Amino acid sequence: MARGKIQLRRIENPVHRQVTFCKRRAGLLKKAKELSVLCDAEIGVFIFSAHGKLYQQATKGTMQDLIARYIKYNPEATAEDPKLDNHLMDPNKEISMLKQEIEVLQKGLSLISSGGGGGAMSLDELNALEKHLEIWIYHIRSTKCHVVVGGMRLGNELCRIYHIRSTKMNIMFQEIQLLKNKEGILQAANMHLQDKIDEQFEMAANMASMSKDDLEYPLTTNILGTHNDYGIYQF
Repeated sequence: MARGKIQLRRIENPVHRQVTFCKRRAGLLKKAKELSVLCDAEIGVFIFSAHGKLYQQATKGTMQDLIARYIKYNPEATAEDPKLDNHLMDPNKEISMLKQEIEVLQKGLSLISSGGGGGAMSLDELNALEKHLEIWIYHIRSTKCHVVVGGMRLGNELCRIYHIRSTKMNIMFQEIQLLKNKEGILQAANMHLQDKIDEQFEMAANMASMSKDDLEYPLTTNILGTHNDYGIYQF
């Protein structure tokens, strides 16, 4: 069954919107890197979040080199909208925006620490504080997920190491038992051979004793001679 087309529209939930932005941003930067590696292309990506935060990536060299190369090939780009360049390069306005943001955060911290009685805040300030809190909650949850996943991976790795060591110990115990069995067999064979050797020595001693007796007491018939059928001895 074919999937229906997904309608692209702004995500109303700010948390879901921030999560989707982070995922899609990482995917876009990854695709740019892959395209640069596969096709040997020089790619520069600028991304501004809804809160004005800048994300950039240059696949080769630096972003300043890519911008200089872009201006070299397209000199009309700098002359089309000079107000935009002045706006981007104005440090005073950027400092003012940062001061306002710090002031809002300080009021929000005072409001949270005092339980809601730390002073009045305007609706715009409360909306800005809500956006910051949503971003912080997202980062905290993301960090928490990374910590939990890392702990699970560490636990799995420790279990795998314990299993490997346990298997090695079992194999060593089996080899030790086999060596003990072989030692018992060799000891039994050694005792059997020793008994055989003792028997051989005993038989040799008996034969030597019998030979000595024969030499000390020879047969008298050899000295006296023999006699015939008539009872007469012949010498």
